[in-house]
Amino acid sequence: MPIDPTMAIGAELPTRDLVWDTTDVLLYHLAIGAGPADLHYVYERDLRVLPTFAVVTGTLRNTAPPVLTMPGIDADLAQALHGRQELVVHRPLPPSGRAPARSQIVEVQDKGTAAVVVTETRTTYFTSRSSVFLRGEGGFGGARGASTRVPPPDRAPDAVIHTPTSRRQALWYRLCGDRNPLHVDPAFAATAGFPRPILHGLCTYGMVGKAAVDAVLDGNPSRLAGYDARFAGVVYPGETLLTRLWREDGRLVLATSVVERDNAPALSDAVITLRDG
Repeated sequence: MPIDPTMAIGAELPTRDLVWDTTDVLLYHLAIGAGPADLHYVYERDLRVLPTFAVVTGTLRNTAPPVLTMPGIDADLAQALHGRQELVVHRPLPPSGRAPARSQIVEVQDKGTAAVVVTETRTTYFTSRSSVFLRGEGGFGGARGASTRVPPPDRAPDAVIHTPTSRRQALWYRLCGDRNPLHVDPAFAATAGFPRPILHGLCTYGMVGKAAVDAVLDGNPSRLAGYDARFAGVVYPGETLLTRLWREDGRLVLATSVVERDNAPALSDAVITLRDG
């Protein structure tokens, strides 16, 4: 079904009441690689909540793949990829909480051979924007959208972080609510053009965010005030992420690649906005 931007842009999506507890937070932290050395992420005593937990609060306890039927949009799940994630943290997420969330389609971009649908979710704790790249759905005459490029500084990085992923990483992460078969079913992955299931982009996003907090923010997640990144390439479970990080005034600029595939890009145009500690 062709995309109808006049119907889609500005359309309100169903309001949700987001509810979570310490079990949800602990599961998320485990799914993005926290372990025995990260007691403050995996033990409810003095539990610190990574801000990227916000991106799964709306999908926790789901039992079905994400739905791509929205006003003016009806797309094939096999042609969809997460293109970009933006997060603004208004205040730290508590280990247990409840928050009403309002969502709407804020932009539909026409990339020619593809379309990008941008949805925004707003709560008292955070605002998130997710861009979904829909292959084969462009050409409807819409605007391409503004550039979000953030070139890395022309100097050596201030930190280089290696983050291994497990071959089971996607199996763990999908328990946070994203049951897209692209991340578990080899046959479905093949129909989408991949040799095997790929890791969730938001899992990579969370793992890199955690690595940055631990490496350069003294393990203090409240320092992270915002986090934007483009999903520049796929990651296969079991591969190693290499993140180069540059400190700038009030922010960190990051670029993440895959070691085993000649540093093929994974995250680009990535920025973590800092809050004074």
